[in-house]
Amino acid sequence: MINIGKAIRMERIMNRNTQKTVVVPMDHGATVGPIDGLIDLSQAVNMVAEGGANAVIGHLGLPRYGHRHHGKDIGLILHLSASSMLSPKPNRKVLVNTVENALRMGADGVSIHVNVGDENEAEMLADFGKIAVECAYWGMPLIAMMYPRGPKIDNEKSLEAVKIAARIGAELGADFVKTNYTGDPDSFAKVVEGCPAPILIAGGSKASTAEMFQTIEDAMKAGAKGLSIGRNVFQHRNPTLFVKAACAIVHDNFSAKEALEMLREGEKG
Repeated sequence: MINIGKAIRMERIMNRNTQKTVVVPMDHGATVGPIDGLIDLSQAVNMVAEGGANAVIGHLGLPRYGHRHHGKDIGLILHLSASSMLSPKPNRKVLVNTVENALRMGADGVSIHVNVGDENEAEMLADFGKIAVECAYWGMPLIAMMYPRGPKIDNEKSLEAVKIAARIGAELGADFVKTNYTGDPDSFAKVVEGCPAPILIAGGSKASTAEMFQTIEDAMKAGAKGLSIGRNVFQHRNPTLFVKAACAIVHDNFSAKEALEMLREGEKG
């Protein structure tokens, strides 16, 4: 039986025509504080909404302090996991919100973060399982941010590590799995093949616009269903135009070259 509530919420965080999504995470404040691009949450959300992003991700403070009363609508995904860079164990994510409260706050989906391979992996997986069960009960879409990260992992973008992390996300009940891009479309296609859930690529560290667009194009060719990119969007000199161009790659099959030209023409205008 189709969960009507989940189907309706899924339509709010993805493009119903392409079945793909452009998500901009803005949960960084809880981890690293008020970084450039996220000082004013309302402004940050407005810029990516105007660019056509399907949803934003943030903590409870996002709807409380970043809610807008004008401009284009955009899906809201509340992040349930947190840790700070000041912690002696910054990779240990703990639950700081609930699915039920996210529903009360008007969220269209929730997300969690698991560092696969960390010393505290067991606790994070237990939290994941609990949240997945609650999401199934309430009909709430769940994005699982699955990153290979720990003492046994030398390369967080290695094919084998990313394949395992992504598959765990699907096995434990995620509706979308966000994970690292492995660096080339051939290897990432194997990650997609091994993960039954739709995959979104993470943005990672800051890169040039041309590099980021090429990564998005290659990931989409490999079978990704969208992106979940933060710093490379909200710290761009023009987040609205960046998102418009990224959406053109994801939803309209633009090449990286075409998207870059689109952005440059927008800047001239």
